[in-house]
Amino acid sequence: MSLDVSPALLEKAERGEVDEREFVDCVRTSLPYAWDLISSLVAQMGVEGTNFADNHVPPPSEQARGQLLRAMASDAIRGALQRHFGVKLAFQNCHRVAVFGPAQGPAGQQIEERYQRFTSVRAQLLNQSAELRDC
Repeated sequence: MSLDVSPALLEKAERGEVDEREFVDCVRTSLPYAWDLISSLVAQMGVEGTNFADNHVPPPSEQARGQLLRAMASDAIRGALQRHFGVKLAFQNCHRVAVFGPAQGPAGQQIEERYQRFTSVRAQLLNQSAELRDC
């Protein structure tokens, strides 16, 4: 199961649309490792004054890795996280998450180009290693 959905939230979903803030809170409490990692990358980007931050450290456990995979593999979860944090997320292998600031303003072209490089076939191939083969 990807998320720990409360009976009240499930009932709301069965009746109709759910407020995205409630969904984001469900993601935050259900996938704390993924939430904390993305939050820390967004904070790092803010502290450094850049429009990019990424993670190179593998998750500390298979449970944490599973949380990250579920967050990044679900279009609904990833989309909600992107909207909540105001970033674009990208993912390589089983743990390398990157956050990109909004591709607007004078730096917009550079941000988009960096995103395209990060998500390219070449970058995926270059980010391979024997240690990550079975992650």
